[in-house]
Amino acid sequence: MKMADNLSIFDISGRAMAAQLIRLNTSATNLANAGTVSGSADKAFRAMKPVFRTVMGEAGQATVQVERIDTSKATPVKRNDPNHPLADKDGNVWEAAVDSTAEMVEMLEISRQYQNNVQVLATAKGLISETLRLGQ
Repeated sequence: MKMADNLSIFDISGRAMAAQLIRLNTSATNLANAGTVSGSADKAFRAMKPVFRTVMGEAGQATVQVERIDTSKATPVKRNDPNHPLADKDGNVWEAAVDSTAEMVEMLEISRQYQNNVQVLATAKGLISETLRLGQ
């Protein structure tokens, strides 16, 4: 766990939204490569997943930061297609190791998490505006 300076609600939500954007980009990349084929298992696309770590603020607040992006250990699906231009000498191609359904569910979750953070920011902005208005 890494320490950060004192974090405001805007820092916390902003970092969380940035994390969701990274999740969305990796999920979109996974979906874009679903169904693609390669001439070998080593070159076949494998799904990517970001790994996050907690970043603590001085006052005990927590937010998130991307630590790395891991590649799935799932095995690409071998398919015999001797007429495919990428087929090996045995006529096999390997389909990307991506579960399209799981990626769509992931995208729905990402969207909801992002929307939640947008709502947090809107609420914080409204509370600050109301506080300033009361001070006038």
